Amino acid sequence: MANKEFKVPPVAFPSAGNPAAPAPNLQQRRVPNPPFQPNSGIPFMSFDIGSAAASTSSGPIYSGPAVGGGGANFDDEEPLLDELGIHPEQIWSKIRSVLNPFRVNHSVHKDSDLSGPILLYMSLCLFQLLAGKIQFGVILGWIVVSSIFLYVVFNMLAGRTGNLDLHTCTSVVGYCMLPVVIFSALSLFLPVDGVIRLSVAAVFVLWATKASTGLVVSLADGGDEHRGLIAYASFLIYTLFSLLVIF
Repeated sequence: MANKEFKVPPVAFPSAGNPAAPAPNLQQRRVPNPPFQPNSGIPFMSFDIGSAAASTSSGPIYSGPAVGGGGANFDDEEPLLDELGIHPEQIWSKIRSVLNPFRVNHSVHKDSDLSGPILLYMSLCLFQLLAGKIQFGVILGWIVVSSIFLYVVFNMLAGRTGNLDLHTCTSVVGYCMLPVVIFSALSLFLPVDGVIRLSVAAVFVLWATKASTGLVVSLADGGDEHRGLIAYASFLIYTLFSLLVIF
């Protein structure tokens, strides 16, 4: 049997004496580039974490408002309703004065306001809404027109002696709307057609007219001699609102 000879390629080893000599079949390793070093000459690009931590730990960034003698004390502040000009005790006293049309306390109405009239206006709109009538804009517009109408009528009658301003007139018309509001609440339980509904409406209209006339004559000068005409203007105003409730 003949021996077979295998040809083995020669293996080249790097020389031990010259380690820097490149190997023929070895891939050269790339030396990684050093990380980016910011230029210390540019102030906004210097990131020194150690100095930042030291400056942060030296003191708090925000210490909050100092509470002491110069700070605001919320206990001394007025209630929110007083700041808005809403006084529930004053509103209730004015409403109670209208409940008795024969003895209206006009002294509480000298300080006029619109908070009570707005409350009565919203109550009237609510009862009308329960009756299936959406009349928010109509009632508000009629209140404004009625206040201007009574203001013009009185000042034309009183002449130069009349001192009834529009704000007071709007307050009086609004507070004397209480009988109409009560009639609107009662109308939910009254028959739609009939003499009973008209009779009840007439009683509440006379009630509102009596209260409004007494307040206007008491709050303004020169109204005693024109009481009848003022009562007639008030009667027209509250008859108009009662017609909204009836129909």
